[in-house]
Amino acid sequence: MTVTIMDDELNFRARALLRAVAAGRAEVTRSCEPDLKVDGLLCSDQGAAREPAHAGLLRPARRDGSGPWVPAELTAAGRAVLA
Repeated sequence: MTVTIMDDELNFRARALLRAVAAGRAEVTRSCEPDLKVDGLLCSDQGAAREPAHAGLLRPARRDGSGPWVPAELTAAGRAVLA
């Protein structure tokens, strides 16, 4: 189930995480409760890390590959939020 987040509901931290994803600085796990790393550091605010994924704003850039971490990418909705 995808949760809809409106532009005005995103706080500064969520927008900063989306900007990091857009800049290619983020990795995400391929799980139903994804974790997020930015610049190699784990995002300790799991709510802030997972909310954009659950809202359909970011996703794993690859579905295949070895290891739990893959690059993160913005969805069309995520790009629209930052536009």
